[in-house]
Amino acid sequence: MPSESVLEALAGALADGSVRTIELSHPITTETPMIDLPEPFRNAPGWSLDQLSCYDDQGPWFYWNSFSGSEHMGTHFDAPIHWITGRDGENVAQIPPSKLIGPIVLLDRTQEVAADADYLLEVDDVRALGPLPESGWLLLRTGWGARHLEGAAFLNQDEQGPHWPGVSAECARFIAEETPLRGYGTEQIGIDAGLAYELDPPYPMHHFLLGAGKYGLASLNGLDELPQTGGLLIAAPLRIEGGSGSPARVIALVPAD
Repeated sequence: MPSESVLEALAGALADGSVRTIELSHPITTETPMIDLPEPFRNAPGWSLDQLSCYDDQGPWFYWNSFSGSEHMGTHFDAPIHWITGRDGENVAQIPPSKLIGPIVLLDRTQEVAADADYLLEVDDVRALGPLPESGWLLLRTGWGARHLEGAAFLNQDEQGPHWPGVSAECARFIAEETPLRGYGTEQIGIDAGLAYELDPPYPMHHFLLGAGKYGLASLNGLDELPQTGGLLIAAPLRIEGGSGSPARVIALVPAD
């Protein structure tokens, strides 16, 4: 089928509802959870929206705001340069738009995570999915997204540290180096487990995935609406020159039920 026909067919499918869109991102608000790094590390500010005008003396015909926050807050995109192993890789502005779109494979571990907040995905879990899509995105569904605006429950922290699920070191290496996947996405505040600093290497998803020039998505929403396969992910981070990442609007296209 000619490329024009493919695009026309997609536009038609979106118009008639045979392909539907699913929102995979959370809105950014002053309540958006932020990672709290221990000293001596520097923390990012939370979200701030400053009104510049609202049809008033500051601008009688228009409403607009300035904002501040972090590259890695809310639903966000991790570029390779975010981690030391990817320091020579792409910043978020350098990523070709073609790499921001790819097929989805969903791995559901909601039951396991309900029983163990520190659950780690292992290599055999990924292998059991069968052949993985070229340039695809592996999305880990854990049910954690429902906690997003519950603050303490989302960060789930005690004297040991934060407790949320993630990926073992060996599985992180496997995803990065032995699969055709382009990226990995999760519902948690980051792409590593809460206690990933205890693993070898520490924060292995950041270490291996970004070091391999692949990408991460964190704080995803709506994964319960996705089929295991057959969806298409579109990630739209801001094109921040030199940026290590960006808040992102993430959308999935899926066949209608």
